[in-house]
Amino acid sequence: MNKVNLAQAFSTFSEPWCPKVAGDINNAQIKLAKFRGPFHWHHHENEDELFLVVQGRLRMGFRDREVDLDPGEFIIVPRGVEHRPEALSEECHVVLLEPNTTLNTGNVENERTVRAPKRIT
Repeated sequence: MNKVNLAQAFSTFSEPWCPKVAGDINNAQIKLAKFRGPFHWHHHENEDELFLVVQGRLRMGFRDREVDLDPGEFIIVPRGVEHRPEALSEECHVVLLEPNTTLNTGNVENERTVRAPKRIT
């Protein structure tokens, strides 16, 4: 039962698109990630995802629209919905809340796939 200071936790890593586990809640994980530029299109067959912007600006692309988020705003992407996150600022710090089975690249496997995210706390 330790507190997590988000600014301090984000300062412990620099690599983009490589989520780190900051905590566990039941069968879900709180992950921290730094985004730079665009990710790739993907979806998660069985998992919903919450993206909470802490710093910077994020654009969540959907096939039919785009949603821009500022710090303090979040969006929930329902399972099965194809999406593409993109940092609109040089770097965007994001808190993710998702089931612990969630693969960061969803249905796509590539060089950005992180099978076992490292813990920062």
